[in-house]
Parts: sequence; C-alpha cells; structure tokens
Amino acid sequence: MNSQSLSPSPTPGNHQPLTTQVAGHVGVMMTTEDGSLLIKPALPREVEFYQILQQDKTLEGLRVFTPQFLGTLKLEGQVDPSHANLAENIISIVLENLAYQFVKPNILDVKLGTVLYDDTATPEKKARMEKAAKDTTSGETGIRVTGFQVYDNATSKPIQTPKTYGKSLKPHQLGEGIAKFFPLFGQSEFLPVAGPTSGEDIDMSDSTSSYSFGLPIELLTPIVQGIREEVVLLREVYEPLEIRMIAASLLIIYEADWDRAEEALTRYFVEEDNEEDSDEEDDDDDETKPKKVGLPFVVRLIDFAHTNLVPGKGPDKGVLLGMETVINLLDDRLKKSRLEAVHSSGSYPNLG
Repeated sequence: MNSQSLSPSPTPGNHQPLTTQVAGHVGVMMTTEDGSLLIKPALPREVEFYQILQQDKTLEGLRVFTPQFLGTLKLEGQVDPSHANLAENIISIVLENLAYQFVKPNILDVKLGTVLYDDTATPEKKARMEKAAKDTTSGETGIRVTGFQVYDNATSKPIQTPKTYGKSLKPHQLGEGIAKFFPLFGQSEFLPVAGPTSGEDIDMSDSTSSYSFGLPIELLTPIVQGIREEVVLLREVYEPLEIRMIAASLLIIYEADWDRAEEALTRYFVEEDNEEDSDEEDDDDDETKPKKVGLPFVVRLIDFAHTNLVPGKGPDKGVLLGMETVINLLDDRLKKSRLEAVHSSGSYPNLG
C-alpha cells in the first residue's frame, strides 16, 4: 500500500466533523484539524479486529486493503447526562482518512455480503435483516449500494446520492448505479440522482441543467481498470480466509479533478520507482505547500463492527459473491464507457 504523510496523534479539542461521509450515521465520525486522520467511535469487536489485523500474519494480505490503524482514543469531555455511565467505555479508533489525499474525491460505499446479521442478533433482528436482504440487492448479488458522491465539474461541489437510492435498485439495475458513480464526461444518461450536500433538491433529468459530471475517457478507463484489478486482488486475498464480515463495506474513492487525476495516474503507472525519493522530499512541514499528489484511486474494506474470525468454518461465500459482482459491474462499465465515448466529441474543455 502506498503510504501518505499523516498528522501527529490527535489531541482533544482539535477535531471537526467528517465532511466526506456518504453512508452510515452522519455526524458521528470526526477528523483531526488538518483532515488527515479519522476518529470513529467503535464497538469492542471492531477495536479487537483492528488490533488482531496488525498482529496476525495470516491477515497480512488483507491488512493492506484496510485503512491504516493508528490506535485508539477514549472519550473525554462532557457527554449527554443520560449516557454518562458510558463515558469510560466509549472507545474511538484512529484511522487514516482515505479521502484526505484527493482534491475532489468521488466516493462509493458498497455494503458486502448476503447475510446482514451476526451471531448476537435477536430472532426479531434476524428476521428483519433476512427480509432486508431479500428486498434489496444484497440477497441475490452480495452487494448493496449504500451511498456515493460525485463531483460536479461546473461548481466543484460534490453531489451526494443517499442510501435510499441503493435500496430502491433491483439486481438488474446495479449497472446503472455504477455508471452514475463512474460518469463519462459529456454523457447525460447516467447523472447522479440527488442534490448537493446542502440538501437542495435538483432535478438531474432537466435537460437545461448546468451540471457537468465525469472524467474524459482517457482518464476514466485506466481508473476503472485499476480499481477492477484491486478488487480482483482483494478477492484472491480474501478467498482462503476463514472470516465473517457482516455489514462491512467496500469503499472506492477516485480523483475527480482532471489535472490531479492525470498527474496521479502518471505517478501510479510510470513513476512508482521514484516514490521513495518523493516521500523524502515531502517531509517539510510547510503548511503553505499544496497537498501531495497521492493515488488516483483507493479500494479498501471498512466497518468491522460485526466481523469475526471463524476457524474451521470455511470462506465467507456471501462477501466473495459481492466482490465478484463488483468485478463484473466494473467490467460492464469499462465496456459501456468505451461505447459511450464513441458518441462523444472527445473535447477536453477548460474547467477553470
């Protein structure tokens, strides 16, 4: 995993809300003041899994597909009086903020697996989660789109698509959802379906809309291809493991800024041998310098509150099915984006 420079350990009082969250409980996760680290309240099982992940040699291959883990923090300061008895028991994990390196991060959260409940679920919750899997794409395909954001080229602001969209999709419509996350510049067929983070409602089907999404084909193709290769490798790493990841997600982020995406792709495919030298050059603490150019995309597993090692029980077939579904969807997106490009002018306008 290519490493990025991270800030010093977080201290009380310099936290701020995470602004790039596309799924889960909004407002719960925080970042350090510079945005490089993520602070997330975690259940004991998630804390334990991250700790095991650092030590268990059988999980070394999987570790590179998870956010860098820097340790834990205990809750400090005032809490809601009704929850005062929990203050000493609430632990937060400190992780790298995967979106930090990007100028305009397009972010997709995909819930993996066909089983949505763990061994602690009550009969009522088990029945509810089984129905949820059946009523959404999870049961048949092993994935559910839980939310994503795509940057508008014209305004340089992200447009977020909420979990209600993913829940509404049928299995045969998943390709449409992936196309909305990987839009090709100049094509309006698969525009995002929600308003910006301000909550403003926008009719994206309006032909007079000034919104503009997507990368040109020469940038989109290598990014989608690279993401596909990462998911293939992740599946190979995950397949022999005896583990159950319930409600874990596959997080995919790629650069939506055209210039930065082009530069990042060049570094990723051509200049990997120079990475060590460039890391040494970036040790300067001058905050006025522009953010270091990072990867053009990242693929990581996240959310391990219901993850367990299960020796002797074999591989996690539901999650493996989900990964295979993602690979097939990416293959389909690569094929269709090339066809869409045939009808595009191929121009590279100045977006300012």
